[in-house]
Amino acid sequence: MNLSIRLQLSVMMFLQFFIWGSWYVTAPNYLGTIGFQAGDTANTYSVGPIAGMITPLFVGLVADRFFSAQRVLGVLHLLGALIMFGAIGFMQGESPSPSVLNWGFFFGYMLTYFPTLALTNTIAMKNMSNPEKEFPGIRVLGTIGWIAAGFALTFGGYETNVGMFYMTAVAALLLGLFSFFLPDTPPVKDGNITVSQIFGLDALALFKDRSYLVFIISSMLICIPLAFYYQIASRVVEHVGLPIGTTMSYGQISEIFFMVVMPFFFARLGVKWMLAIGMLAWVVRYGLFAIGAPDELRWMIIIGIVLHGICYDFFFVTGQIYTDQKAGKPIRAQAQGLLVMLTLGLGMMIGAQAAGYVEARYTPQAAKDFNAQVVTKGEEIKAITDQAEGNLSDDDQKKIDELTKEKNKLRQDELAAFEWKSMWGIPAIFAGVVMLIFVFIFNEKKKPINE
Repeated sequence: MNLSIRLQLSVMMFLQFFIWGSWYVTAPNYLGTIGFQAGDTANTYSVGPIAGMITPLFVGLVADRFFSAQRVLGVLHLLGALIMFGAIGFMQGESPSPSVLNWGFFFGYMLTYFPTLALTNTIAMKNMSNPEKEFPGIRVLGTIGWIAAGFALTFGGYETNVGMFYMTAVAALLLGLFSFFLPDTPPVKDGNITVSQIFGLDALALFKDRSYLVFIISSMLICIPLAFYYQIASRVVEHVGLPIGTTMSYGQISEIFFMVVMPFFFARLGVKWMLAIGMLAWVVRYGLFAIGAPDELRWMIIIGIVLHGICYDFFFVTGQIYTDQKAGKPIRAQAQGLLVMLTLGLGMMIGAQAAGYVEARYTPQAAKDFNAQVVTKGEEIKAITDQAEGNLSDDDQKKIDELTKEKNKLRQDELAAFEWKSMWGIPAIFAGVVMLIFVFIFNEKKKPINE
């Protein structure tokens, strides 16, 4: 792979995950100020997993078969940018409907975004001379892109306002245009592919292996508490007064570190205990949140976020390696696809709804009352801005500053009223139960199946 192609693929991967990191973690910090309740946020984080379960059909039967991958990537990101700009306009309207935003705009956007995750991998690997050695160096740029998005949110002042969605839309537009200048990656011309192959149904044969069945069920179940992190953690960070974007990025920085040291631990611990430690990290993380959030103990929150590296690398990456070992070459790709569908698809969808239910259950009426006032203050600020039509007088600006200060105070009162201990204690206990069941039942046999 020459330097020019390396640079192109690096920029592509950087922007791919910069886009996702621009809004996915901090969205509730803004959406909650325009009227989103717990159930609405649950749907915001359900549309992605649903899209993730649907879009493999598009990628496998259409994109991979008839069109050059870089052109499909460009069209999808441009369409996604258009949808996100539409969402921004709708958000800034009068009393925006959460249902329309979730199932109209966000679901539509995720239908354009999720296929691009597979397409960027395809474009990268097909333009490498040695993917096994070269791909990790390109893929890490994606994680760096996510980190950069977090820092941009903080230093750009977009952590709690609609600016995060502008940043997403602009980045999607840039990658959409840039995609047409990527190396040509023509469609697959030979061989037939079936729906069962696309959805990994041939890999169901792996379930005959008791240990792998235990692993796949545990993986799906552990993704239920994972959803709590993406939906709620950024509001804990906001509650304790830390910079939201940069603090949440510590998780991805940790992910890079533990990815580097992972081979050392893998050689000594093996699959079972690598997976078990990954699950234990979830328990510890949510325990820290449960104890630290009510008393605003920042150091506990930071440690909980930094544990993301162990949570992700020790469990998900180890799981991918384990799946690769268990599956024979003919079904290896299907097995990985099935793993993703059952975990980041089905597991995360169930988790999103569970997190929404738990959040609603432990959001007292006082927090809801404060939230209603936050929304009202936001509407008052918007009314002054709209009436001024871009020509704010000194009195207008003074009034906006006063209202913004009042709104921020009400937002802090809202977050302080949450029953954080119960909200985080439940996923901690759930993750602990899954971990114990896994440790006692999982008994790996060395011999892989389906050779």
